[in-house]
Amino acid sequence: MKRTIIIMLMCALGISCAKKDEQSHTRTIGVALLTRGHIFYKDLEEGLRNEAARQHYELVITSAEFDLGKQISQIEDFVARRVDAVIVCPVDSKGIGPGIRKANEANIPVFTADIASQEGNVVSHIASDNVAGGRLAGEYLAKALSGKGRIAIINNPVATSVLDRVQGFREVIARSPGITVVADVNGQAVRDKSLEATADVLQGNPRLDGIFGINDASALGALDAVQQFKRANIIIVGYDATPPAADAITRGTSLKADVIQYPKKIGTITIEMIRDYFAGKPVPPLVPVEVGIADAEYFLKNPEK
Repeated sequence: MKRTIIIMLMCALGISCAKKDEQSHTRTIGVALLTRGHIFYKDLEEGLRNEAARQHYELVITSAEFDLGKQISQIEDFVARRVDAVIVCPVDSKGIGPGIRKANEANIPVFTADIASQEGNVVSHIASDNVAGGRLAGEYLAKALSGKGRIAIINNPVATSVLDRVQGFREVIARSPGITVVADVNGQAVRDKSLEATADVLQGNPRLDGIFGINDASALGALDAVQQFKRANIIIVGYDATPPAADAITRGTSLKADVIQYPKKIGTITIEMIRDYFAGKPVPPLVPVEVGIADAEYFLKNPEK
């Protein structure tokens, strides 16, 4: 009886009970992925899950599958559930604004991973250093072409990560006056659309020498088109270093190299930034994650990649 009275008095005075309740509260984080169809996002999700488990956070994971309206609805559902934080990999960097602002209005912190938002308030964006990655792709292709040739970009300009990649790529290509970008087309970051877009480019450019695909779905779609048109002399550089692309590179196809990303690391760091935010620590608005370049020699030496 005395113990109960003491506990009641302590709670009335705001001592220890609040702390105990805070410790017992499991943080819930809503995750709105771009897709689960890409290996990159499967790896990113694995990184999120593993680190969330270490931090004892509950994840509610959804996937928009490139549907902006669906992704905004997913964020609205997170707001209705009163999650403690939201992670978004935007379908459209500008179009996602209304969803992020809904979370802002509810005072729910928003973090973006891989793809940034151009609208709304975001605590921190965690992504590959995509400008650096684009530069690596440009350097590889320029060297492979000996500084001369006609090239195309298979793009997807609705995503900030892609805009950054293309920016870095073009910066480097501009240093080689013998290289001309003759086409910059939207393959929508998926293989079948990239095949169609590349086929159109090949029909209009019988002397094409190189292609930069902004992700592996784009690069593999370009490879499909190049093989259909029997244009094996074209050099393709991709971005992501997924197993299908690594296989194509090691088999000696026209896909010669890939910018390699570390999506599991992106997922891990995203949860770490949320942990620091919850702890009241300063969180940087941008956290760039390293990238590299991988060719056949790299993949043969690192078969686990």
